[in-house]
Amino acid sequence: MRPLQGITVVTLEHAIAAPFCTRQLADLGARVIKIERPGVGDFARGYDQRVKGLASHFVWTNRSKESLTLDVKHPQAAELLTRLIVEKADVVVQNLAPGAAARLGVSYDALKARRPDLIVCDISGYGDDAAAPGPYRDKKAYDLLIQSESGFVSITGTPQEPCKAGLSIADIAAGMYAYTNILAALLQRNIDGKGRRIDISMLEAMGEWMGYAMYYAFDGAPPPPRAGAAHATIYPYGPFPTGDGKTVMLGLQNEREWQQFCTKVLQRPELARDERFAGNAKRVTHRDALRALIVEVFAALSAEQVLERIEDAQIANAQVNDMAGLWAHAQLKARSRWREVGSPAGPLPALLPPGSWDDGDPVLAPVPALGQHSDAILAELGLDAAGVAALRAAEAV
Repeated sequence: MRPLQGITVVTLEHAIAAPFCTRQLADLGARVIKIERPGVGDFARGYDQRVKGLASHFVWTNRSKESLTLDVKHPQAAELLTRLIVEKADVVVQNLAPGAAARLGVSYDALKARRPDLIVCDISGYGDDAAAPGPYRDKKAYDLLIQSESGFVSITGTPQEPCKAGLSIADIAAGMYAYTNILAALLQRNIDGKGRRIDISMLEAMGEWMGYAMYYAFDGAPPPPRAGAAHATIYPYGPFPTGDGKTVMLGLQNEREWQQFCTKVLQRPELARDERFAGNAKRVTHRDALRALIVEVFAALSAEQVLERIEDAQIANAQVNDMAGLWAHAQLKARSRWREVGSPAGPLPALLPPGSWDDGDPVLAPVPALGQHSDAILAELGLDAAGVAALRAAEAV
């Protein structure tokens, strides 16, 4: 499983969006050379020390990469960076501040004359297009801010308080669209031999994910209400308490399931004929009355008894797992989804990325230490030990 073997990616990245993108490329066999600041590196290395002293975000998004430290603001280091890209790269990925790549001389416009087949992917908060910059181009754009700007926060949480997602979903969305666009650009290059620039906006990535909510609020209609862990526009769909103090999560998708739910779970078949609940739209309108009826029935049952009825009715349901529950999930274990990767802190468990191939696993190489591969990569560019020492001395001035 090495479809990107022979492809080299040079990445100027930090935090999540670009590192998540390039880790996917590394998973598929690409050589990913990560440029980091000497002595500090990707600032995500310092977020926490939860994984044997390593940062959780960094471990997650940086396996299988090579770390090269360069002070890219120093002329000699900047020249080496340009040589590395021109001589070895197929793809450049960067999520620096808007305009920073151009100032470093590694923008698509700066490189395309020397490497017309080069693919450059720029990831930013609001898009970095000089021809149509828009009023937000230079705004700082962290994940929470994009969740807010995109409207996601407005429909997430409880009726009393909006909430962000527990994960960096704006970063993840942008990283995944960068990944898929790069794959498409590589396929297109096989056809026409040309490189191209890809401009990925976190706002636009989240805008795509918000499509259903926008259409639900089409032409001034009310948006989906904040409904906690329940579904905002399908009911019953969400958490319900049981008589033993536990919670079950269930979801209905169609009228056949509603009939089964009334008959086998609630054991009140007459509710299937109640006009208040005839169709999902009416059930949403009368959700308070319906919830009271469901809670009343479940109050006399344990969670185990409720789940037995739900399973018998073939209604979708789930446990509300915590992180320990996910680490120990029986389905992940049964499907052999866990592997081991190396790291500066020793071996670590790693979950295989989604998708199974008959001919083996993706690449699962170690998480790099800061600057671990610097000497070897610089040697490829013709620097011997004395040359590397001279570079480091110049960078330190």
